Amino acid sequence: MDLNFNKNEDHNKLLVSDLKQRLAKVKLGGGEKRIAKLHAAGKMTARERINYLLDQNAKVIEIGAFTGEGMYAEHGGCPSGGVVVKIGYIKGKQCIVVANDATVKAGAWFPITGKKNLRAQEIAMENQIPIIYLVDSAGVYLPMQDEIFPDKEHFGRIFRNNAIMSSMGITQISAIMGSCVAGGAYLPIMSDEAIIVDKTASIFLAGSYLVKAAIGETIDNETLGGATTHCEISGVTDYKATDDKDALDKIKNIIDKIGDYTPAGFNRVKASKPTLDEKDIYGILPKARNEQYDMMEIINRLVDNSEFEAYKDGYGQTIITGYARIDGWAVGIVANQRKVVKNKKGEMQFGGVIYSDSADKATRFIANCNQKKIPLVFLQDVTGFMVGSKSEQGGIIKDGAKMVNAVSNSVVPKFTVVIGNSYGAGNYAMCGKAFDPRLIFAWPSAELAVMGGTQAAKVLAQIEASSLKAKGENINEAKENELFTKIKARYDEQTSPYYAAARIWTDGIIDPLDTRTWISMGIEAANHAPIEKKFNLGVIQV
Repeated sequence: MDLNFNKNEDHNKLLVSDLKQRLAKVKLGGGEKRIAKLHAAGKMTARERINYLLDQNAKVIEIGAFTGEGMYAEHGGCPSGGVVVKIGYIKGKQCIVVANDATVKAGAWFPITGKKNLRAQEIAMENQIPIIYLVDSAGVYLPMQDEIFPDKEHFGRIFRNNAIMSSMGITQISAIMGSCVAGGAYLPIMSDEAIIVDKTASIFLAGSYLVKAAIGETIDNETLGGATTHCEISGVTDYKATDDKDALDKIKNIIDKIGDYTPAGFNRVKASKPTLDEKDIYGILPKARNEQYDMMEIINRLVDNSEFEAYKDGYGQTIITGYARIDGWAVGIVANQRKVVKNKKGEMQFGGVIYSDSADKATRFIANCNQKKIPLVFLQDVTGFMVGSKSEQGGIIKDGAKMVNAVSNSVVPKFTVVIGNSYGAGNYAMCGKAFDPRLIFAWPSAELAVMGGTQAAKVLAQIEASSLKAKGENINEAKENELFTKIKARYDEQTSPYYAAARIWTDGIIDPLDTRTWISMGIEAANHAPIEKKFNLGVIQV
């Protein structure tokens, strides 16, 4: 091992250590005092509920753990968006579970809470896997109601999705485990079956105070919308549970009886670990985002037996394409090569840049994977498409458009791992969030932006300096450097993987060693949904 390897290893391990510390903080939700208050009321926390519900010692991934991080500081923050979402197994069946965190503003819905719930439903619909709602929410966070109530992707979309999923035959089960008020009351009742916990849970369109104000009726919340009322009088709910664990046990028993699904038929054999040490990834991945490295060294530590069948190996070398297996699943890999390479004409090409020949190769490979029904895995470390007169005259826009077309029209499931840079149109071509990957997740080394921080800061600093000069201010070199430093710091904050994860531009930030688990569980989920559309590129300029 060389000195550079050791420096990279130390840097990346520190990033993973920081990730784990941040996750530990996030898992406290609204804090230890609020957790204790919940326990005193005889209730479990959102995470305790999910952990009890899911099969022990089985694999699990969390979606959106860092949702809301750094947002809503003026409102006290919103850890994990006030809702916990995990994909795991209940009685051996893969499910997605959504649990309101009552320690965060009593489970109230912030704008980002709605976005996270919609993402969970999107995953359930795309993959046709059961979705479980553990409801304990005070409803919409009223100080921000204008950002969550009326629009297409706001709160109401959740109920629309309930109805759509029901028509698709996707199992939805709700457990009302606390407050369930107003419009939020429709979510559990639009599920297939609803369980309510006696004494600690209630569901109604309007609580006792609002009923008193609206119609003058005096009534307590338990009589108005408790378990006895809805299980024995209104018939709104289907099962009465004595406590949280009893409600969760009932969900387990229901899931246990669900019939088998018709698989999509993705190819899987017995899994094998990479023959090369996965932990070497920490030393291979450079500390600086502009340094070169061989992406094949990463791929060989992610795939079964470290075996990779390269497609068009000697052509379009700034994108690597080829077949492999991950945890037994057959996959087609499209990855940015990050080292300088020489093309067929003997010309040097920059690593991480998409050239016409590499875009052409990727387009053909994506078409092949669709024909063979092989899921696609995109490994992003891309600075964008090649620019300049030679590239423009060579038709880079046309070749890039073909690649974007192929990614857009792909019917096999796609999974995107943001390893390093994810800049500009390169993000799009390599299946960024806008192109519907089934899962998109990042390593702590990732950066997502329209362009690199240094380049962007230089452009913005020049614009601001010109504006100040036009106003008569004297701008010397020291002032220009000050402007650059200030702007770059702000821009760097926005390129952070945590900034992206907070806004659900990615589904999570993970230790690189967990990549195989995320891809494997993602393909297993996708295998629940048979492919009904045929791959068609439509109208495209050849």
